[in-house]
Amino acid sequence: MENDALQQRKKISAVIVAAGMGKRMERNYNKQYIKLEGVPILAHTAIQLQNHPHIDEVVIVVGQGEVEYCRENIVEKNNLQKVKMIVEGGKERYHSVYNGIKAVSEECELVLIHDGARPFVTREIINESIASANTYGCSIVGMPVKDTIKVIDEEGFVKDTPKRDQLWLVQTPQTFKKDLILQAHQKREKEDLAVTDDAMLVEALGRRVKMIRGDYENIKITTPEDLEVGRVILKRRKTNPAAL
Repeated sequence: MENDALQQRKKISAVIVAAGMGKRMERNYNKQYIKLEGVPILAHTAIQLQNHPHIDEVVIVVGQGEVEYCRENIVEKNNLQKVKMIVEGGKERYHSVYNGIKAVSEECELVLIHDGARPFVTREIINESIASANTYGCSIVGMPVKDTIKVIDEEGFVKDTPKRDQLWLVQTPQTFKKDLILQAHQKREKEDLAVTDDAMLVEALGRRVKMIRGDYENIKITTPEDLEVGRVILKRRKTNPAAL
């Protein structure tokens, strides 16, 4: 499926969402600019997408007032020639994503949406995401949960224990046919829906969303502890480039 889908060579745009402050990181600036082994997290992420042969362009969504900083310190410093545009995000993540989608080229057919703080996405994950979205219209990346999950009530008492084999941790990228994700965001805007990821918007259209397997190393760097894990992953991958 992967090779057939990629050979069709639809124009593919990647939207990197990097507009969040990341309060859990305990910093007073955007966590995407924290350095991981001397390189900003956002740069690690953007380089992975820049280097993928089937991604034609990249749009980066940043926080208010960060466009020039990102251009100078992320795009120009790392020679990211595929970056078409840097745009400012909005109040919520879905506002930021929508701003990014509206900035992609008109001829774009597939949009890959990825967290700026997920620098360990691999070429294989991107390949599978593109192929699956090309086939099903939309695909998201995730991994099966390892722990038992409990649902609690308002008082902190357990009220349900879902079957673990039906629960997955959602990652990014989330990849969609552009017309579909635009329709989904337009519905959200019209009906003022509150969502935590783009797949929820597509689900609200009544569409089935295909889940594909990602990687437990495809972490989102959110806390200081994640930084330490990220350093270990990065060090291992430097000694084993095939892992990328």
